[in-house]
Amino acid sequence: MAAPAREGNLEAPTRHVLDWKNPDFYSLESLEKEMERVFDICHGCRRCVSLCQSFPTLFDLVDESATMEVDGVSKSDYMKVVDHCYLCDLCYMTKCPYVPPHEWNVDFPHLMLRAKAVRYRQGDVKLRDRVLTSTDAVGRLAGIPVVAQVINAANRIAVARKALEMLAGIHADAWVPEYHSKPLRSRLSRHQSENTAAPAGRTKGRIALFATCYMNRNEPGPGEDLVAVFEHNGIPVRLAEQERCCGMPKLELGDLDSVAKAKECNIPWLAKLVDEGWDLTALVPSCVLMFKQELPLMYPDDPDVQKVKQAYFDPFEYLMLRHKEDRLKTDFKQPLGKVAYHAACHQRVQNIGQKTREALSLVPDTTVEIIERCSGHDGTYAVKREFHDYAMKIVKPVADRIRNSEAAHYGSDCAMAGHHIENCLKNGRAPEHPVTLLRKAYGI
Repeated sequence: MAAPAREGNLEAPTRHVLDWKNPDFYSLESLEKEMERVFDICHGCRRCVSLCQSFPTLFDLVDESATMEVDGVSKSDYMKVVDHCYLCDLCYMTKCPYVPPHEWNVDFPHLMLRAKAVRYRQGDVKLRDRVLTSTDAVGRLAGIPVVAQVINAANRIAVARKALEMLAGIHADAWVPEYHSKPLRSRLSRHQSENTAAPAGRTKGRIALFATCYMNRNEPGPGEDLVAVFEHNGIPVRLAEQERCCGMPKLELGDLDSVAKAKECNIPWLAKLVDEGWDLTALVPSCVLMFKQELPLMYPDDPDVQKVKQAYFDPFEYLMLRHKEDRLKTDFKQPLGKVAYHAACHQRVQNIGQKTREALSLVPDTTVEIIERCSGHDGTYAVKREFHDYAMKIVKPVADRIRNSEAAHYGSDCAMAGHHIENCLKNGRAPEHPVTLLRKAYGI
C-alpha cells in the first residue's frame, strides 16, 4: 500500500555519502528492495510529477498495475523509471519533503545512480551510450581539423542525420554541437595575465579555469569571454595545466570506475593549484557540481578532494562574492534591455542563490526574467532517439516563457541547455551565454 501522508521535513536537506565501495551497493536484490520502498513513498506523495519523465513513468506503472500500488509493478519494469532520470537533483533539492534528515531518508537521485551502477556492472549498456559519455576520446577525434569539418557538415545534412539516427540512435531532430579544430585550451595556451587582485571574502582574487570538454572542443567563445570579464576586474586567469573530463557523463551512465579514473587525473592537478593560491571555476554547471558535490560524496575522506571542493566556485558566484566586498567593476557601457535567463539545474542545486541574475541585473537599463525550470537536455538525454521527444516536452514550457517574454537576449548557464531551448524555439535566434552578455555590457 502507498505510504501514509505525513508531515515532511522542514530542515535543510543533507546529503549522505555515496556508499559505492560497499559490495551491497551492487546487490540487485538489495537495490530492488530499496527501490520498492522509495517508489512507494513517491507514489503516496506525487509532488515531483512535473519535474521529469521518471515520475510520470513510475506513476503510470503503478496506476496500470493490477493492485494500483507499487507491489503490483513488476521489478523488471523498475529500470524504465531509471532510464528517464538524468540526475538533475531537483527532486532532492527543491521538491521532496522526505529527504534526510527526515527519517524516511529518501534520496531519489542517489537511488537512480545506484541502479545505473548496478546495470552498468551487469554490462547492460548500449555502445552508443559508452561512446557519448567518452567525451575526451570523441573530442580528440572530432577535433582533428579535417574530421571536424566533415562532422560539422554532415550534422547539417538531413539525410546524414537520418542515417545517424538509424545506425547510432542519435535523433535526427536533436541539436548536436559543432566541433572546433582550435580548442579553448589551445587558444589560451600562451595566455599570461599581468593582472593582480586582492583577496575579497572567500575569494583569493586568482582563478584557474577548468576548460571542460564542451567549452574546450565545442564552444570556446564563452571561455574567452570569461577571461575578458575576469581580467577586466583585475582577476588573473589561467588554465589548469592538465585536465580530463570531470566525470559527470560517466557518473550519469553509472560507470563509477571511470569516474574514479578521471578523479585520479584531475584532483592532483587541481589540488596543486589550490596550494599555489588559486581559486577554481568552470563554465559548465555540471562540472562545477562534480567537484563541489559528487566527488566529495564519493570520497569524503580524501583531503585533496575536500580541498578542491572548498576552492571551487560558479563563475557568477565568484563575481558576486567580490561585488559584496566592492571588488567588482560596474563600469558598464552597454545596456542589455530585457534578458530571459534560464537557470541551469546543476547550478540551482549548488545552493548559491541566483548569482547570474544578480550579476546581469547590475547592468543599467537591464531587466532579467529568470526561468527556474529544467530544460530536459542533460548533455545526452535529449539527443537519444528514444528520449528526444520527452526532452522536447520538458523544454517546451521554458521555450514558451522565452518566446512570450519578447526579451532582447536569452540564454542559460548551461550552454547545451541554451541550444536545446533554441531547437525548441526554432525562430532563428541563438542563445547567448550569460558571461558573453556580461562582456557585451562591459564593452570589452
